[in-house]
Amino acid sequence: MKKTLLKDALGWGFLLWLIGYALGFVFFALVPPAMIGWVIMPIGVALTLWVLFKKVNGETLSYYLWVALSWTVIAVVLDYFLLFKILTPTDGYYKLDVYLYYVLLLVLPLIVGWYKLAKK
Repeated sequence: MKKTLLKDALGWGFLLWLIGYALGFVFFALVPPAMIGWVIMPIGVALTLWVLFKKVNGETLSYYLWVALSWTVIAVVLDYFLLFKILTPTDGYYKLDVYLYYVLLLVLPLIVGWYKLAKK
């Protein structure tokens, strides 16, 4: 696997997840727990799009597929072990906002990749 793909898939995937994780703790003091995901979502989408357009430069759609799959797996695994298992939210964790977040992590890299490759 190329070093660039490792950086884009694992590096950016972990960093984006970590930023969302940190924002969750910041917003925990500011908004009701049920709304945290919805407040973080626009920030996360904007940051993810910025990373995809400015930092990720794949040459094939399969490259963007690997990025999408990696980011989604990172988010699911880290959410499960570092949010669900450790914090054990009383009202549960897996709700519409979380499922939408996973879908966006899977779909946004593919859409941006398709767009960037179609422009070439």
